[in-house]
Amino acid sequence: TDLPRSPPAAAEPRHASPAAPRRLREKLRTAARMAGPPARTAPGSRQQVQGGESRAQPASGAPPARETRAPFRFDYERFRRSLRHPVRGGRPGEDPETRARRMKIKEMMKFAWDNYKQYALGKNELRPLTKNGHIGNMFGGLRGATVIDALDTLYIMELEEEFQEAKEWVEKSFDLNVNGEASLFEVNIRYIGGLLATYYLTGEEVFKSKALELGEKLLPAFNTPTGIPRGVINLGRQGSRPHERFLRGMSWSWGWASAGSSILAEFGTLHLEFLHLSQLSGNPVFAEKASNPQPGLQGIGLFVMNIRRVLNRVEKPQGLYPNFLSPVTGSWVQHHVSIGGLGDSFYEYLIKSWLMSDKKDSEAKKMYDDALEAIEKHLVKKSAGGLTYIAEWRGGILDHKMGHLACFSGGMIALGAEHATEERRQRHMELAAEITSTCHESYARSDTKLGPEAFRFDAGSEAMATRLSERYYILRPEVVESYMYLWRLTHEPKYRHWGWEVVKALEKHCRVEAGFSGIRDVYTTTPTHDNMQQSFFLAETLKYLYLLFCEDDVLSLEDWVFNTEAHPLPINHTDFKA
Repeated sequence: TDLPRSPPAAAEPRHASPAAPRRLREKLRTAARMAGPPARTAPGSRQQVQGGESRAQPASGAPPARETRAPFRFDYERFRRSLRHPVRGGRPGEDPETRARRMKIKEMMKFAWDNYKQYALGKNELRPLTKNGHIGNMFGGLRGATVIDALDTLYIMELEEEFQEAKEWVEKSFDLNVNGEASLFEVNIRYIGGLLATYYLTGEEVFKSKALELGEKLLPAFNTPTGIPRGVINLGRQGSRPHERFLRGMSWSWGWASAGSSILAEFGTLHLEFLHLSQLSGNPVFAEKASNPQPGLQGIGLFVMNIRRVLNRVEKPQGLYPNFLSPVTGSWVQHHVSIGGLGDSFYEYLIKSWLMSDKKDSEAKKMYDDALEAIEKHLVKKSAGGLTYIAEWRGGILDHKMGHLACFSGGMIALGAEHATEERRQRHMELAAEITSTCHESYARSDTKLGPEAFRFDAGSEAMATRLSERYYILRPEVVESYMYLWRLTHEPKYRHWGWEVVKALEKHCRVEAGFSGIRDVYTTTPTHDNMQQSFFLAETLKYLYLLFCEDDVLSLEDWVFNTEAHPLPINHTDFKA
């Protein structure tokens, strides 16, 4: 979601200062250096790795330590041997129609990429009507969001030449030495997720080293009294000006977030990526569990395992998780609950953390089961016309609407149901199918056969937008994401049929001369375009559509989980330390 940028309030302290714990910063630099090219050191000194820390020692003088640990090396070849299916599958005996449809989606991806490359390469997104690039304000000076988001999709679709173009841009032009305000959430899911996925798919070291270097830049956001990260981080290059040195590594909350709060879907959507950063670096700091944070340092282990500790400690109203939490007190700021925007991927990452751990992370599974039980009890409703939906909850009062973002939940619930007890499995598969059918209705009831940003169940209207501000479609993936999961778990032909309807609607209403564009009103057959080819269209929408028409062994769910930007991360079948 393109969230508005908000400068820090003048009266609000910026907790993550340049004086973040030095030992922590040294450990992280060491991890990034071990994964990437050798780092330059100051004249007359050398770097030793000992116990995961970086210690500068003079070139002469004190003798070296008696015991040093060998640098950690992730065993990529062993990892690839652990996969149960070829990454791109075998595709035995598929029918010609399915192949033709998959090839059409591949052509759409090539068209989207080629136009981005021609008119906007290095910018974050393509403006297809004006044939130029868009930078935006979410990524703190980082560029090439579409490149990073597209890498794994290009690879999976076997667009080899285009993949090499993207890889070359990362090698030669992807600069992490930037200074600006970035969304912790968006940088994590798009950049970290995309780089990690592409490393696991290809074994190319450049993607791993860039992911680890960028991951280090995100860590000051966790430097709060509770360890709950703030939403905005200054990525902080080594500037020479005083204000650049002062801003480096600082974080703050979104200006629109209640009372300086952090957002559930943002701090709850880090776990998958940060565990992989720890696995690839051999450095547990990304996932370290906090123990008694000290005043001043505010805790060395401020990261994703600590987030769960805070959430398990705080009381949940009716068992539900509100969307706003104070990073200072660890208490809820207001009781607004949504499975759509502001809440969505927190729930997704609970069940996927359990799956990614090869079903060993029982804490994540329990949190997911308990949350879903509360959602079923308090938020799942059925309309007069028989459509099942998930309402929003505002301090005990229901708002009978669903956002397009909430339509991922059909796929999530189906994925969780596949691994539930028999009684729960049947109930949850039915719920997943009903929610996905409702989201399909939001598409089927529009003139363009594309769904609105939000749809309501009140005033005699069902599964339709009733407000002008909710009638747009920005190439979002959540509905086809659920089609893909439901297809893989049930093989009911309707999900492929529904997916093909989306392909035809995209071609008819969103394809323009130089790419794909969102539209401003799904209820008119002559819509106005918004002049934006979102990076997630290449990362998610086209990838999920492509996988819908692939055999199940392409990015098999036995080997991979998808982050919330559809970047595949491997299930941890074993320990891959070399």
